[in-house]
Amino acid sequence: MKLKYKLLTTVAACTLATAGAFAQDTIKIGVIGPFTGGSSSMGVSMRDGVRLAAKEINASGGVLGKKIELVERDDEAKNERGVQIAQEFINKTKVDAAVGYINTGVALASQRFFQEAKIPVMNNVATGSLVTHQFDKEPENYIFRNAAADNIQAPMIVEEAITRRGFKKVAILADSTAYGDLGRKDLTAALAAKGITPVADEKFNIKDVDMTPQLLKAKEAGAEVILTYAIGPELAQIANGMAKLGWKKPMIGSWTLSMANFIDTAGKNGNGATMPQTFIQDASTPKRKEFIAAYLKEFKPKKDRIDSPVSAAQGYDSIFLLAAAMKQAGTTDGPKVREALENLNAKVDGIVTVYDKPFSKTDHDAITSNIPVMGEVKDGKVGYANPDDAKNAGQVRIKKAQ
Repeated sequence: MKLKYKLLTTVAACTLATAGAFAQDTIKIGVIGPFTGGSSSMGVSMRDGVRLAAKEINASGGVLGKKIELVERDDEAKNERGVQIAQEFINKTKVDAAVGYINTGVALASQRFFQEAKIPVMNNVATGSLVTHQFDKEPENYIFRNAAADNIQAPMIVEEAITRRGFKKVAILADSTAYGDLGRKDLTAALAAKGITPVADEKFNIKDVDMTPQLLKAKEAGAEVILTYAIGPELAQIANGMAKLGWKKPMIGSWTLSMANFIDTAGKNGNGATMPQTFIQDASTPKRKEFIAAYLKEFKPKKDRIDSPVSAAQGYDSIFLLAAAMKQAGTTDGPKVREALENLNAKVDGIVTVYDKPFSKTDHDAITSNIPVMGEVKDGKVGYANPDDAKNAGQVRIKKAQ
């Protein structure tokens, strides 16, 4: 009986040891984003883009002979939850890298833990200009991004409103989060460069359902256009609020005007809303056609529409950028992967663009102003706002060398 017990114990120990060895034989990548709540259309689309990329890489042999293992956590768009997840990933899960962050505030609150642990983070959606510059004063920066920063988007928004459409009286409506506040500053600076001061500059909170006071101030000030920095649910309240007032003015804002929960909640009131986009769900290149087909087949979204195409495409690309850096470094060691990202030799053929030396030691933003185009909401989906962008969509957009 004792011998039998001893044998069983030995077998159990061997099983646990084997399981432990197997777990260590994967490359763990933490995936952080809001998979529930008002930001979830961005978070889920990002997560699914990441899943699709990991599946493809694993099917072709993985990275450095190892499979990618995704560890996904819902940050609920809450700063404190983001902090908890970062600490879990570092101290318990022991991830090799992290991707994600949808909300600028969550990124700024929690990515410092990865920085201290020397674990690379690839921000694939959060766009606050400060995100990649939070640790500029430190000798090494482990925070990278492959989303269009707000200091790229804001000038595009202003160019569309002021130069292309000729508006002179603009109102800014932005939420009170870090995303809205930082975006407002970038918009104000871009307007000032054109010699324009907003006639109204109004704030609102997440989950506000009545924008009447803010819209009335904009109307009374004679605003010809509404410039926005917020997310889908509240953006829809702006569009629907204008309809209730019988005061329809163009909405031009950050990329979040492409969110499904803006488009669906605003309905016809959202038509014409215009925003910068790094990716539009349009099979304009063979690479994009394959990605869209694979995404729709794998995740079967309603209406055959990716809820947040930008998030999905950037999520997908973020994994391939990390994989390329790990291959070049020959290891998953954080400092060496960071160094490889800053000096990528091989081009990375992504969905958004072909990444050609996308980073340097002093520039951790992969997306530059030659990459995004303007999108426009048209009957339930986002299309190209400007005809020239549609005609040139088949061309590969390559980030200019630094």
